[in-house]
Amino acid sequence: MGLSRHIENVKAVERVAYAIGLLLILSGLVHLAVLLVGGGSWEGPLSLRKPTTFGLSFGLTLINVTLVASFVALRDRSRTLLIGTFTAACGVETFLVSMQAWRGVPSHFNMETPFDAAVAQALAFGGVTLVVVIVILAVRAFRDRARLPRGLRLAIPAGLAALVGAQVAGAAMIATGVRLVVRGDPQRAYATGGWLKPAHAALMHGILVLPLLAWWVSATDWDERTQTRAVWTGIALYAVVVAGAVVVSVLGRA
Repeated sequence: MGLSRHIENVKAVERVAYAIGLLLILSGLVHLAVLLVGGGSWEGPLSLRKPTTFGLSFGLTLINVTLVASFVALRDRSRTLLIGTFTAACGVETFLVSMQAWRGVPSHFNMETPFDAAVAQALAFGGVTLVVVIVILAVRAFRDRARLPRGLRLAIPAGLAALVGAQVAGAAMIATGVRLVVRGDPQRAYATGGWLKPAHAALMHGILVLPLLAWWVSATDWDERTQTRAVWTGIALYAVVVAGAVVVSVLGRA
């Protein structure tokens, strides 16, 4: 199924997901504008940089995952449940991070009050929800690769696998920060809890880069073997970038 046919057959839950994704991107751009105009800090747990990156990243991810999932064989009920859950989780994660930024308190690792602790726990639960949905989609994509359009047989499973890796990196950062907070060192948690950010960022957007590459390759007049080789090359280069980001993360922590 091509993109034009996908647009003609878009489901109601997908329309909602696309709309929410655009709103999240708009939220990120608004926070970016406020940050630039107001001259606020780009660093630290209270910076508006965080709702900026969450809005942009989750908005793009929601749109990309919804589009990619449309190529995976799912029953209508399953598609509605998975995409609806993913949309809600993306929206809640971005809203809570933005709310805490405007309240002037950290969103993650913050156990100062019962309300802040509840927000941090909700963010952690949202992260787990995202992982579950992505893993289900990744398994289905790997299992049903033969049904996918030729150019996407490699790119969609690889992109979803990268997104799973991004969520694992996020969970590792949360675990690091929470452990430091429990030990009574919240300042160190805020300073070092995000040690995997480069790897997390690199993995997060494989779901955009790799399917986009496959779509571009499929539009060429290359034969199937050349197209497959091109997609494999793109995946390999992307893996090198991710490996480099992991090295930077580890060295930065050291």
